[in-house]
Amino acid sequence: MNEEPLFECVPNFSEGRRPEVLQAIREAAEGPGVRVLGLDADPDHHRAVLTVVGPGEPLVEAIFRAVAVAVERIDLRTHRGTHPRIGAVDVIPFVPWQAARMEDAIRLAQQLGQRVATALAVPVYFYGEAATRPSRRNLADVRRGQFEGLATRMISDPPDLGPQRPHPTAGAVAVGARQLLIAFNVYLNTPDVAIARRVARAVRGSSGGLVGVKALGMHMASQNRVQVSMNLVDYPTTPLPEVLDMVRREAARWGVAVQGSEFVGFVPMSCIEDVARYYLQMPRFHRGQILEVALASPNADTVAFE
Repeated sequence: MNEEPLFECVPNFSEGRRPEVLQAIREAAEGPGVRVLGLDADPDHHRAVLTVVGPGEPLVEAIFRAVAVAVERIDLRTHRGTHPRIGAVDVIPFVPWQAARMEDAIRLAQQLGQRVATALAVPVYFYGEAATRPSRRNLADVRRGQFEGLATRMISDPPDLGPQRPHPTAGAVAVGARQLLIAFNVYLNTPDVAIARRVARAVRGSSGGLVGVKALGMHMASQNRVQVSMNLVDYPTTPLPEVLDMVRREAARWGVAVQGSEFVGFVPMSCIEDVARYYLQMPRFHRGQILEVALASPNADTVAFE
């Protein structure tokens, strides 16, 4: 019997400073049929990313429960952070995994969007593969104007579902479907956010940089340094080492250096394989050479070393 297709959902919440609220959101998502893999929060971004995996219907239920808590507990009228946002729950992407299909991810996005709009009275914009018009495929376009400009924006650009005005405290939400991406942040050893923005502009695909790379320069006040915050939406075409090397080169042009980096959420094994192949100059490296992977494989005794 074929296993039920799995989907990943990675809702982004406009809260990164109150542990009790983050815990309540995470606990709301836990339940039968789904697995909460983790929650990453950042106080400077004032944002948290929850990763949940499961089959379609239980996953929609889990995410709705988490969204309901966020709408109740987060007030964007007092929210200040470095990351752009239009809502208490800013974006909810469904990602097909394993045998799952994109059309099914779109269907789940539509189901959740309908529930959020009806039960919580939060306006919903569909984006990515679930977009209802070409101008809404790109998340940055959906988020333009942020929460503060939402009421004016809705006059000429009404949401797909829900009230035709922002929720007073929760704004609106972008719900969509997309392929797997890598959220990757690089820290520079300077407090000058102008430098981070120049580097981000050079790396960003829409500015003539690397294919499938979205980038923003942000000031991380609590750390007195800046960050180039990136989404790699086509990492098979533009692998992680290529992105990091370009950030290093562009930073060096302005007399600064990379001080560290981080993933937000989870990454596929193929991403780590790319890093090993590139930096170890080992083009024939494969995951079967990792001891734990080999031991977990039913064909471990057939792994050949050349």
